[in-house]
Order: sequence, then C-alpha cells, then structure tokens
Amino acid sequence: MVTAPTDVDPVSQERVNGLVGETLPQGCWRDDDYLWLTDRCRRLVEFTDGYLETPPFPTCGHQRTLAFLYSALHGFLVTKGGEALFAPLRLRIRPGKFREPDLLALGDAQDSRNADRYWTGADLVMEVVSASDPDRDLVAKRRDYAEAAIPEYWIVDPRTSIITVLKLEAGEYVEHCASGRGERAASLVFPAFAVEVDHVFAAAGPRINEPKGDQP
Repeated sequence: MVTAPTDVDPVSQERVNGLVGETLPQGCWRDDDYLWLTDRCRRLVEFTDGYLETPPFPTCGHQRTLAFLYSALHGFLVTKGGEALFAPLRLRIRPGKFREPDLLALGDAQDSRNADRYWTGADLVMEVVSASDPDRDLVAKRRDYAEAAIPEYWIVDPRTSIITVLKLEAGEYVEHCASGRGERAASLVFPAFAVEVDHVFAAAGPRINEPKGDQP
C-alpha cells in the first residue's frame, strides 16, 4: 500500500484530492494517513476503519444554531476552568475511528484528553441534526459517542425543534430529557447549564434563498 507522506509542509488542494481519489483507495486509510489529510483539508472529514466519510456541508441556519450553543456553553465553562470548542476539531473515538462533533466540551481545560492535534475524549458533545442526513446524528453518532464513553450527548434537531439530552448508562445512551418549545434543555454533566429551547432555534434565523414549490 502506498501511504500518505508524513511531512508537515503545506501541500496543494490538488495533491490532497489526488490522495483521496488515487493514492489511498477507500478501505486502505490508516490513522496517520487520515490525520495527515485532515491537517490540510478544507472541509470536515471523518474516518472509520480505513474509510473516509464526508458529513453534509453545514447550512447558515446550522451554523447560527451552533454559534448560539457554543456561546452559551463556552460562557458557562470558561469561568469554571472548563473548555468548549466547535468543529472542525477531531475527536478520536478509538484507534481507527475519528469524528468531528459540532460542539464538544470538557469540565477541566487541563484534562489530558484535551490534546492539541485531536481530543481523545469529552464530557459532553452536541450535534445539530442535518436535514440531508439525519440518521448520521440520530443513529450513527449516538452509537459512536457511546463507544467513546462520552457521558452526555445532545441532539439538537431543527426539524422538530426538540433538543434531546442523552446520558450514558451501561455503555449505551438513554434519554434524560427531550425538550421542546417553551421548555429548557438541561445538562446532567454540568448541572447548572441549561438553555431555552426557543432561543436555540430562534438563533437559526429565517430560511432564505431556498427553492419553492417544485422549482429545481
């Protein structure tokens, strides 16, 4: 197998594209190859057992929602010595599997899992559900974050205006609460942290420039 170079010099996007399509076929990627690629790539790429995965590209509404959640969680944690960060930031689920959560947090910024190149764990992760591939957040990542033993997972679903907070029990997530309009979503890991559901989804703003009716 031909492996990706291990140098740290910048390379062109064309070179990166060539690696994805030719040098290393799907199924042949290793952790170091994936890390080399994503050090240079211009979009989110995730990785499972030799295969690269490209999550849906975020919309403006997705990013506004994420920005609101980050601001709230960061503001809560920063005064307590914790840290919240947002994608792109790699999270290693285990050797051979990496994800890039929308938002991830640690109660202690000095936690050894807070490594510079990628995190090796988190106390809480959040995903804003993509309308184009909801099962990725609702099913696949629920399984992945449980595998990584992350104590709490928030699923923020703009389609239903519901925030589901999941807690880890015996290696699997169970529902702690599902909060809708007019309610608050609250954390177990960070007991004093909560958000108003109405405020979270209002942050997405109006949906503009979308096709109407049967227009292509």
